[in-house]
Formats: sequence, structure tokens, C-alpha cells
Amino acid sequence: MPKMKSKRCAAKRFSFTANGKVKYKKMNLRHILTKKSAKRKRNLRHAGIASEADSAKIRKQLLPYG
Repeated sequence: MPKMKSKRCAAKRFSFTANGKVKYKKMNLRHILTKKSAKRKRNLRHAGIASEADSAKIRKQLLPYG
């Protein structure tokens, strides 16, 4: 049986921390920024951490060698 391939779309969106948590960039910081408050934009700058359920799915199905 051939090796599994990583989903390239997921490989570009997710990365792993040193402790194995899944890190991603938050949405809503691309355009239409005038109506968003400075506090909201500032909080969107930081990377998000995926939940345990989503992390398991990402690690198992999308990025098996991550």
C-alpha cells in the first residue's frame, strides 16, 4: 500500500507547536477592515489554537506526517 499524502491545502493552513497543538491564522483580517474595531483587529493578529477534536481530525486525516 502506498504512503499517505498530506493534504496540501491543510499543510499551507496549519502548523504544529512544539507541544503538538495545531496552530492556524484567524479569519476576518483580509478586507473590509474599516468597520472592525482596533481591538478586534489586534486580537485577530495572534494565531489560533485548534480544539482537541479538530486537532485529532487534522492530525489523523489531513496531515498524517505532521
